Amino acid sequence: MAPEGPDGFEEFVAARGPRLLRVAWLLTGDAHLAEDLLQTALAKVWPKWHRIADDHPEAYLRKTLVTTYTSWWRRRWRGEVPHGELPDAAGQFDAYEGVDLEQSLAAAVRALPARQRAVVVLRYFEDLSVEDAAAVLGCAPGTVKSQSAKALRTLRGLLPVLIEERRD
Repeated sequence: MAPEGPDGFEEFVAARGPRLLRVAWLLTGDAHLAEDLLQTALAKVWPKWHRIADDHPEAYLRKTLVTTYTSWWRRRWRGEVPHGELPDAAGQFDAYEGVDLEQSLAAAVRALPARQRAVVVLRYFEDLSVEDAAAVLGCAPGTVKSQSAKALRTLRGLLPVLIEERRD
């Protein structure tokens, strides 16, 4: 028999888990790493649940996701990433054009530095205010604004190139 968890923890994970998994995926860009990241964050939060359950547990868990991801990113090896040639287009109609755009956006977000990526995910995918994102990241609201501006400038430059690469 599995040990009982803290009151409300399982219900919280059942209710908010999919949204938190999406945050993890947006941070990592990989479904399996996202699951690992969320599981690690939940394991870190579980012993503290009795303290945080009544005081914005989702915000606490989001912050744990970002800090855990950042520590993983700092340790990650940044070597070659193998990839094959894209196949030629089969015809003029592309039923997957929306998917291509989505994949291009995901690739562009993954190309951002970790801090900018965290800001973009929290501000534009999680729809947090500047102040809430700053609280999660543990920085000043001005830092969130400047990192957001830098990230958007980079994305504006990267996205057309990535879309064009996917069409070729």
